[in-house]
Amino acid sequence: MEKLLNVSSSPHVRSKVSTQSLMLDVIIAMIPASVFGVWHFGMNAALVLIATVAACVLSEFCYEKLMKKPVTIYDLSAVVTGMILALNMPPQIPVWVPVMGGVFAIIVIKQLYGGLGQNFMNPALGARCFLLISFAGMMNNFSAPAIGFDSISGATPLAAMRAGESTYSLAQLIVGNIPGTIGEVSSVALIIGGIYMIVRKVINPKIPCIYIGTFFVFALVFSGFNFNYALYEVFAGGLIFGAFFMAT
Repeated sequence: MEKLLNVSSSPHVRSKVSTQSLMLDVIIAMIPASVFGVWHFGMNAALVLIATVAACVLSEFCYEKLMKKPVTIYDLSAVVTGMILALNMPPQIPVWVPVMGGVFAIIVIKQLYGGLGQNFMNPALGARCFLLISFAGMMNNFSAPAIGFDSISGATPLAAMRAGESTYSLAQLIVGNIPGTIGEVSSVALIIGGIYMIVRKVINPKIPCIYIGTFFVFALVFSGFNFNYALYEVFAGGLIFGAFFMAT
């Protein structure tokens, strides 16, 4: 009689690295950008970080308790979601806005689709889109001056470029002496975190390199091969943050 081969459900390939240790490495990688953001923008940035992470963790705990599911807050994935979302927030946004986003990220984007690994998109990215649609004015308000460097206020680099202005130098973009969201302004801090994740083998270096490289090539071509302009485009927005913490 022909023998039947029974195959168990996925996953079929497993790693010895636990979800908790992987998420802990991502948290550590975001610390440089978080510390810089708080130093640069002040205490409201710290409150946004703390409140958003707390909202994500509590949402996951309460939902899983209510639905009688195993509690998974100890895998630290909710903390990662909260940090990514908070670092994508304007520094002076009212704290209740990212808190609402954290609840949306965990319950609507993550849990309703089955939990970690089952969601159709990055929960923090989904929540950011939700907040941009719901609170466009507050989500695009970067008027608050920075305090870490000499007071800098005004339009973000990309907004300045759209207006035909060259307000910021390339050095300011790389270091982070510009307006923007809490976590995207310092490319140096983000690259430090990205290198840490590559060394720890948390991410495949090909992904951020291809992501950033492709963008640079397109910017170079469409600018008439203006090398400085292409570099400015790479460092002027959230590309570096997205390459290391979202695309991966």
